[in-house]
Amino acid sequence: MAWDFETDPEFQEKLDWVDEFVREEVEPLDYAFREPGAPFDRRNPVYKKITDPLKEEVRKRGLWACHLGPELGGQGFGQVNLALMNEILGRSNWAPNVFGTAAPDTGNAEILAHYGTEAQKKRYLQPLLDGEMVSCFSMTEPHAGADPKEFICSGHKEGNEWVINGDKYFSSHAEFADFIIAMVVTDPDVPVYQGTSMILIPRETPGIEIIRRAGLPGEPLGEGHHPHLRYNNVRVPEENLLGGPGQGFAVAQTRLGGGRIHHAMRTIATTRRALQMMCERALSRHTQGEILAKKQMVQEKIAQTFIEIEQFRLLVLYAAWWCDKGDRDKARTYIAAVKVQMAEVLHDVVRRALHLHGALGCSNEMPLSGMWAMSPVMAIADGPTEVHIVTVAKQVLKQYQPYEGLWPNEFLPDKVAAAKAKFAEFIEHNVSNN
Repeated sequence: MAWDFETDPEFQEKLDWVDEFVREEVEPLDYAFREPGAPFDRRNPVYKKITDPLKEEVRKRGLWACHLGPELGGQGFGQVNLALMNEILGRSNWAPNVFGTAAPDTGNAEILAHYGTEAQKKRYLQPLLDGEMVSCFSMTEPHAGADPKEFICSGHKEGNEWVINGDKYFSSHAEFADFIIAMVVTDPDVPVYQGTSMILIPRETPGIEIIRRAGLPGEPLGEGHHPHLRYNNVRVPEENLLGGPGQGFAVAQTRLGGGRIHHAMRTIATTRRALQMMCERALSRHTQGEILAKKQMVQEKIAQTFIEIEQFRLLVLYAAWWCDKGDRDKARTYIAAVKVQMAEVLHDVVRRALHLHGALGCSNEMPLSGMWAMSPVMAIADGPTEVHIVTVAKQVLKQYQPYEGLWPNEFLPDKVAAAKAKFAEFIEHNVSNN
């Protein structure tokens, strides 16, 4: 039988080790160091001293930077196994860093592996994979949002250099990144999908200006790690073009698909944590003479939460399976569906858990408010929900054809007549026996 819901025993052993290691060694970091950007700031000697031994243990287990395929120097686990692994890593903000799978570094590593020169791989890719560098992906523009037709940040050739000018928004980790991969318009005279390119920019290059440091909900104003950048005549060598001219969107797709699955599996870990807190609260809190778990409305919330999480998990694994099968159209459809569902499930599950905790759930003594605040972020990051809804609809509609004639006046009678003809003998026999 082809259908199987069990993990290969050999890989399950790896997952069991990851589960214990994250629980015992990594999750405590979330309580000790609660600054939002702490896991990504490799310049801090305290963080480095703490995490380097953990990273070394992960390397010994052959579980470091598993997102690359074997042809690119990775483990070749495939998207299904990576999804199962990220389901555990999502329990901790520090875990992706400790396992070498933190965004945006994973996607940028894939871009460099596919499109970088040997010199660029030596200078940037290997240190990135070794956890010695931080990278930034600079694509969104403050005035454009999800509409790339509005992109105006440009790059043009002067001699053997690219000269880049314009603004980029939400360029995560740019303030402590070692290099930036930026999407810029290199040919304004053709449609944007053929006129943008990816260019590698060393962070120390003159002309990179941080306008302001945007943050996420709950972070102090001006102290976030998602800066608004301005490129002022930033000059880089012509060989820093990644891929060919005009291939910016093709290069971008190299990094986005798998990343969305990994985000989704880490989101499952978040929602399961919320479910755990919800159940513990229901079994502990007494009101009106009995525990909350006895209340039918509470039972409904718990049951609905369990069902939604399991449904979403299966959808994510199905998307990962299509990726491993190599069916690009199917993978694209299911990745988009996962992206749509991710924010909705996170919102609904965490809201129920927060509500069940009452005032405590709203406090900064619980993680629920912060988890809930991430739901709108997940609905926007890597493309807004509406864009992915359109993608799903278009892909689904490709599977069907319009009918001829008017419904139901011409179409339905033909179906009825054909069906009656097919089963005429049975109908006649059945009617005669009655």
